Amino acid sequence: MHLLTTNFPAQMKRTSATLLLALLALSAISAAQQPDAASSPAAPKPTATADFTQARKLMQEGKLDDAIAQLHALEAQDPAAKGLVLELGTAYYRKNDFPQAIEYLKKANAADPANDEAVQMLGLAYFRGGHPADAIPLLEKVQAWYPRANVDAAYVLGVAYIQTKNYDQARKSFATMFAVPADSAAAYLFTARMLLRQEYDPVAEEYAQKAATLDPKLPLVHFLLGELYLYKSRVPESIAEFEKEIALNPAHAATYYKLADAYSRVQKYDEADRLLQKSIWLDSTSTGPFILRGKVLEKKGEFDLAVLALQRAATMDPNNPMTHQLLGQAYRNVGKKDDADRELKLAEKLQNSQNLR
Repeated sequence: MHLLTTNFPAQMKRTSATLLLALLALSAISAAQQPDAASSPAAPKPTATADFTQARKLMQEGKLDDAIAQLHALEAQDPAAKGLVLELGTAYYRKNDFPQAIEYLKKANAADPANDEAVQMLGLAYFRGGHPADAIPLLEKVQAWYPRANVDAAYVLGVAYIQTKNYDQARKSFATMFAVPADSAAAYLFTARMLLRQEYDPVAEEYAQKAATLDPKLPLVHFLLGELYLYKSRVPESIAEFEKEIALNPAHAATYYKLADAYSRVQKYDEADRLLQKSIWLDSTSTGPFILRGKVLEKKGEFDLAVLALQRAATMDPNNPMTHQLLGQAYRNVGKKDDADRELKLAEKLQNSQNLR
């Protein structure tokens, strides 16, 4: 008993020391598991990519001003955000604000000269802003088509060459676009069509004639020449070319329609009517032949048939003021005054609506 009593304090001391060491060890483990405030990573910040995604969504919805405002808000926070100037340039391009688009796209091009999309967008902005000469060297670098541009860059490059009167380069560009040899009859035909669309009539005629010389049997080359001559009121030449096209391409509905138009201009209404019937038999989805037939039948004095043709055209395209104007006149010719007044008033209303646009 004496020995147990005298040893008890020593045992207590040893037990307390052991517990103390265990508690210290647990504290150390707990501290190791808790992150240090100074060394723990900060919470991730919103990224520029997320902001771009929202801005792109707004652009797709047509909310261009909202997209631009959001991008400028990001610019105020971080002017050097990667890709920001390209996004702003794209937004202004979509808005048709080409001076602003050029300003930002030039910065995007300087920041990353290897970014083909930035190069192409800048070239397109120059072109659409009325600077084709500035657009050409940029578009020459990039022949691809990026969806955000909403346009085929190869086509724009060809038109830019036309506007700078570099017609041979335009031909090569269109040949590339349509995957035909640059010196082929097809390349000259494509270029002639684009030249006519841009109202470069003398050069269009030259290129169409070259296409016809290289391949007299090329489909649609004589049709294009016929259209060109008809546009210039060179009616006998247009008739000759349309007849050549029909001989080569007898199932082309539009050629019959255009040849009928040429015959109607020289008052050969019976020939014109026969051709229009053939055009409609081949393709009944176009309103042009029905409208022209209504006019031709009226000239022939066949007013009831004229009404039927023009009614069909009005059903196919109810918003064409010319159709309702002609239909009103046809109703008047058959003594249907109320119908005539209704159609003539509708024609005037549609025409006024178009003039306000």
